[in-house]
Amino acid sequence: MSREAVIARLQAGFDDGGFLDELARRVAYPTESQVAESFPHLERYLREEIGPELGTMGYEVRIIENPVEGGGPFLIARRIEGVGLPTVMTYGHGDALHGLAGQWRDGRDPWTLEVDGERVYGRGVVDNKGQHTINLRALKAVIAERGCLGFNSIFLMETSEEIGSPGIHELCAEYRDDLVGDVLIASDGPRIARDKPTLWLGSRGAINLDLRVRLREGGHHSGNWGGLLANPGVILANALAAIIDRNGRINARGIVPERITNSVRQALAGITVDPGPDGPTIDADYGEPGLTPTERVYGWNTFDVLAFRTGNPDNPVNAIPHEAVANCQIRYTVDRARETLVPALRAFLDKQGFPEVEVYEAPGRSAWGATRLDPDNPWVRWAAASIERTLGQAPAILPNIGASLPNDAFAEALGLATIYVPHSYPGCSQHAPNEHGLLPLFREGLAMMGGLFWDMGENPEPFRPGRGG
Repeated sequence: MSREAVIARLQAGFDDGGFLDELARRVAYPTESQVAESFPHLERYLREEIGPELGTMGYEVRIIENPVEGGGPFLIARRIEGVGLPTVMTYGHGDALHGLAGQWRDGRDPWTLEVDGERVYGRGVVDNKGQHTINLRALKAVIAERGCLGFNSIFLMETSEEIGSPGIHELCAEYRDDLVGDVLIASDGPRIARDKPTLWLGSRGAINLDLRVRLREGGHHSGNWGGLLANPGVILANALAAIIDRNGRINARGIVPERITNSVRQALAGITVDPGPDGPTIDADYGEPGLTPTERVYGWNTFDVLAFRTGNPDNPVNAIPHEAVANCQIRYTVDRARETLVPALRAFLDKQGFPEVEVYEAPGRSAWGATRLDPDNPWVRWAAASIERTLGQAPAILPNIGASLPNDAFAEALGLATIYVPHSYPGCSQHAPNEHGLLPLFREGLAMMGGLFWDMGENPEPFRPGRGG
């Protein structure tokens, strides 16, 4: 019974194909939360796959209907081993993005696991089925080796993360007594680079906005009215150009931080954004001047235009359109309060002479808040030391990632210290055709999580720095 035995057990289960067999079974569930016809598969995934697995591990399992219409079900599983032991929450999401069947390389089926060299293809292999499968197997291995975990464990799984996690804040409020603990240890997203183990401690928030100019009812012949009628597409294009210039500098300064704090700058020093051989080339001169690429994506706010439409793009006609709409997004750090962003953008547009541009949050999209845990938090130091003990190298530590997820439900509503240990890499094609994981990172992830969960139970009292850290 030892730490080394847990890691050996996990890696043997990987080498004999057991991990891939389990992952293939889970990938086969077409859990597309954006597709109404797939909603039955969300419940099946919890009821047939995850729930029974946790049940065999001695967890009390409940599947809970989403309190918000349009959201998929939740699973809460609890294994309480003793009063006074630290309580660790683990989170994952069972839903995946659109399969995009027919767009995958070499005719691959998104719902069929396929191994090609060191790559493991399939929708959800990294986002998030592969990652929560690693963590489940690590917990199971510790129980098998020690006979117990040595700490209390809560496992929360949702099935609507890819549509903004509707209902998760309401769930955390209603079931707070069943979810509250000391620390969240979960896995999602990519490492900073393929060969660099990573911890990230929070996420940027995200707000989806629509900017609209609507000037009249219906279009009018461009030959008769061109030059006489204001064009909403032209007005909106100029408004967007006022907000952000061609090089990506945001001129609406009320929606960006005043500065990057010294603690964040120090944490990001020496960390390089590595897109990998299949990733896009970073545009070195795009974004906020004076910041490194790492600071721009992890320490700053961004404004992006996701879609722009005016007239009939698929079948243009000779008419001055009556309206134009831009679907935009702000990713933001904790340095700007969420509730200030839309008013700041509104005030900027008014000052620049664009009162006709409406600004409103996109309907039907949940907004995730920004979170950031201090890298000097005791839980972070403990987790980093455990990973270094396992792999022989210290992990990169990101105060927050550039992407977004519902971490505010855990960090704020439940008061947990939040630590994520990703098992993917930047070039994984997450959210795109050809999503894939890497065999070496899956195997390494099993070792890391086995070591972490073993260390948590080995001598739990020193690892209890206080609720929420």
